[in-house]
Amino acid sequence: MEKGIFSREAVLGAIDEYNRLGSDEFRATYHYGPARDYVLVYEGRRYDSTAIAGVAHKYEHGRALRHDELSGGKAAAVAWLQRAGFQVITLRNPDWAWDEVVLACALTAENGWKRIDAPDPRIVELSALLQLMPIHDEAVRNYKFRNPNGVARKTSDLATNHPDYRGKRTNCGTTDLKVIQAFIERPMEMAAAAQLIRAGVADGSLSEAPLLPDDELHDFEAPEGRLLLRRHVTRERNRGLRRRKIEVVLRTGGTLACEVCDFDFEQVYGDRGSGYIECHHVVPLHVAGEGPTKLSDLTLICANCHRMIHRCAPWPTPKELRAIVLPSLPTESRQDTRVQARDEAINAAR
Repeated sequence: MEKGIFSREAVLGAIDEYNRLGSDEFRATYHYGPARDYVLVYEGRRYDSTAIAGVAHKYEHGRALRHDELSGGKAAAVAWLQRAGFQVITLRNPDWAWDEVVLACALTAENGWKRIDAPDPRIVELSALLQLMPIHDEAVRNYKFRNPNGVARKTSDLATNHPDYRGKRTNCGTTDLKVIQAFIERPMEMAAAAQLIRAGVADGSLSEAPLLPDDELHDFEAPEGRLLLRRHVTRERNRGLRRRKIEVVLRTGGTLACEVCDFDFEQVYGDRGSGYIECHHVVPLHVAGEGPTKLSDLTLICANCHRMIHRCAPWPTPKELRAIVLPSLPTESRQDTRVQARDEAINAAR
């Protein structure tokens, strides 16, 4: 007998018993507490998911599982019920994502860093906007997801944790504190980023950019938020734009050397590196809107310099990073000197 393997009919049997006994007697009979995290939804009614999973085991295998026999606990019960084809929803809403806090912080800052109450039209509008954001799956949202009361509470957390606040501070998370600091250090840029996020969510354009795994962006620091960063990276990876940029550079007598450090992939790697270079979108996140990307918005750059630009905010321009990488060498000799140093290092290692 394998725990967690039961049919849809077994779950329906547990649901029927739940309905006959009532929730309190059902839980008491099988020694389960009320659901706190997840509930099963069936024909418009909600059921204690863990208890239903444990009792469904009786209808499939002849004996109900005790709460302490549920290997993996609530998470296992959810997986079992979903595998049997049932809908399970969370009772707790997900933590606020950075982009969501940016919008709430922008509104709080506009209000003089003071709380805004739930009935305020600005809170009602922001609540509706947050529910449209392509960040949290429907499956992890409950009926109170980003409702006006929750949004108003967030403005209170942000207002009372501003450094100038002198009253009793409410509890808030690390993300809240970091976004507050970003608005203090870069108020105009963060306000502009919030407006771009608003516009992109409202017109659906930010939902169109393909999702990028977190491990692809773990070294990217962008206080403006993941949604704008996702759009930025999508533009940089546009193969058609990259090809056209390279064609223009070569047609005008240029080379495919990094515009920061002069690294030339073909010169170093031969045929393997021919035609290879990355593109960087030089327009800052808080400025780039939905207009078409121009070739002049792109710069050709090597992978190392590209990563270094994205690594820490605020992102330096290629010119600013070049001043760090190559502060003293004359322009015409930089690439030759770099290749010579590489060759000397290789020879010394032999």
